Amino acid sequence: MRGTLPLYATGLALFAIATSTLRAQALGSADERARELLSRMTLEEKIGQLYLPHNDADDNALRAGALGAILNASDPARSDKMQRIAVEESRLGIPLFFGRDVIHGYRTIFPIPLGLACAWDEELAREAAAISASEAATGGYNWTYSPMVDISRDPRWGRIAESFGEDPLLASRLGAAMVRGYQTPQEGLPAGMAACVKHFAAYGAAEGGRDYNTTLVPERELRDVYLRPYRAAVDAGVFSVMSAFNDLDGVPCTGNEWLLNKVLRHEWGFEGFVVSDWMSTVEMIAHGFCADEGEAALRSLKAGTDMEMVSKSYINETARLIEEGRLDLSTLDERVLSVLRAKFAMGLFEHPYRTPGREGVILSKEHKDAAYRAALQSAVLLKNEADILPLKAGAKVAVIGPLADAPHEQLGTWCFDGRDEDSITPLSALRDKLGKGRVVYAPGLEYSRDESRAGFAAALKATKSADIVLFFAGEEAMLSGEAHCLADIRLPGAQEELIKELATSGKPIVLILMTGRPVVIGDIEGHAQAILAAFHQGTMAGPALASLLCGEVSPSGRLPISWPRHVGQIPIYYNHKNTGRPPKPEEFVPINQLPRMQKQTSLGFTSAYMDISPLPAYPFGYGLTYSSFSYSKLERSSATMHMGGGIEISATIRNEGKQSATETVQLYVRDVTGSVTRPVRELKDFRRISLAPGEERRVSFTLNSSQLAFTGLDMREIVEAGLFRVWIAPDSASGLEGSFELLP
Repeated sequence: MRGTLPLYATGLALFAIATSTLRAQALGSADERARELLSRMTLEEKIGQLYLPHNDADDNALRAGALGAILNASDPARSDKMQRIAVEESRLGIPLFFGRDVIHGYRTIFPIPLGLACAWDEELAREAAAISASEAATGGYNWTYSPMVDISRDPRWGRIAESFGEDPLLASRLGAAMVRGYQTPQEGLPAGMAACVKHFAAYGAAEGGRDYNTTLVPERELRDVYLRPYRAAVDAGVFSVMSAFNDLDGVPCTGNEWLLNKVLRHEWGFEGFVVSDWMSTVEMIAHGFCADEGEAALRSLKAGTDMEMVSKSYINETARLIEEGRLDLSTLDERVLSVLRAKFAMGLFEHPYRTPGREGVILSKEHKDAAYRAALQSAVLLKNEADILPLKAGAKVAVIGPLADAPHEQLGTWCFDGRDEDSITPLSALRDKLGKGRVVYAPGLEYSRDESRAGFAAALKATKSADIVLFFAGEEAMLSGEAHCLADIRLPGAQEELIKELATSGKPIVLILMTGRPVVIGDIEGHAQAILAAFHQGTMAGPALASLLCGEVSPSGRLPISWPRHVGQIPIYYNHKNTGRPPKPEEFVPINQLPRMQKQTSLGFTSAYMDISPLPAYPFGYGLTYSSFSYSKLERSSATMHMGGGIEISATIRNEGKQSATETVQLYVRDVTGSVTRPVRELKDFRRISLAPGEERRVSFTLNSSQLAFTGLDMREIVEAGLFRVWIAPDSASGLEGSFELLP
């Protein structure tokens, strides 16, 4: 029997309690002010605070206090007027939230979140969010529906582009960093910009990778994997949470009292407000969970959804529900208090208005420089055969592919305010850097889904006249994002055919993937000597890619998700369970090489496919540089750790190459035996280090017993004594291995 210790007795819990106490003190005055204001509100004014209409509102409704926020008000002058009416002409002067999806930039567009996650850089995520907030404030917006921290293990899901990938620790750290970035007061934004973490909860686990689909996640896995990033955002002080479209174990999240009240409010102590996703309240009727709008409003309000986005079931039904005794007035008051408390806490009553004359921050040099750095760090070098990259001095390049000069597509999904004319494309940047005489351009295909071979001949001619091919492959922006899911995640159109055609020239091919998801590259991987995964990098994609290809900067990105080799492997993720008969990848034999007339038992009995390796094409955490790093001398400060204590785990990292480069050193742990089965590896920490050629550094991690917690049989977080394996590694599939024992 292994010794156990409830998590509340660990250092992590003590830290969480201290954080919660400080947050309660900070919100104390906000709560008092909110309750005083609530005491003076009419029923109609209370209901109005819970309504979030789209685009605009009638002036008389504003004067009557009949709404609490506006979604996507596109005219700043009109927003200013609406706020003045609400503050200066309504009876109680309650300011409005102006909401907008500012997901990865406002006008200065950063890499899509999946790309930004490749940087494994919390400060970069915080800076990107702060810049986005600063620019969005010029449009009158003080509330954004970001960050999205949904864990996703399925690249077919279109919204994987908006996620931070498959790992709860990485998503937690990046999500919390973005919350801090959005909500930090800054020049021209004295109240900060309220963040909204979404989509609560487990939206990324949509069955079949189809948006809005049902999710079937056991509670233990929900708590250990999917809920952790939302909890991190709450601990970071996020002002709002968005309920998800999906049902969770048969209960739509917008009407899920266990999720919104028991977990979010009572367990985590969340004191902000919950907003429904677009019309998700009334969509509970289509789910078969509610019979009509009245029941949808009732279930949503009782469950803990404070504000209704776009649909009007609260406006239409709440007064009647109270009059009929089906809804207690105290429940309505709780919902209104959540909204008012957030408005007071973020200082909106003191700073309700947009600061004029700040348009100069839009696309400022500082902002574009940050977007450039983010694009640099978001590119992941997956392959570099014979060191074909960086480009050799004087090399003539053939720039080919539908994404080489596609300013709109490189911005990626879900950026409503980015403009094509602001984008600098790879073709433009390479011409500027190399000179037009060294760049020959023939797109071959007009757009990513183009199936015409009309441009093949010109592309092949350009290839033969150059020393090396830079093929910019990928997806149009509209092929990922909300409701843009794919069953086939290979490169669309005739891109694979074109690459195979160019390979007949014998010229080396560098494949640059500009996509919204990991794509299956299959047999074309063998036709490319180098592969650079760039995802959709935003405004500064061109200059960043040109700098990387020319070797001015070494690639430093690491995958935040396992890259599948075939769609049939999905879902595929590194932190899986082992099973009783784990696969043996080293024994895999392709199906076409198996001899005939084999007995049924001849291949053994393991959890594997017959026709494809069980391993991903590239593992989570993977990424190459233009240098090489060695790992040596794994050491532990002790072979044992006691409950409530910790140990130091360290290794020496050395740059063995000829170029300065950045390595992301990763710490993984496996709990060998548990009261419930545990993943084969779990990321516990990471650190980016930059080393000059020949330089070495001792990298040390402190691992505390609280980091070994998981959800036990009784659904409480516990830490169990026993044997643990530990790795310091460059990715989730390799590294130096050691062990330690956790004692009671």
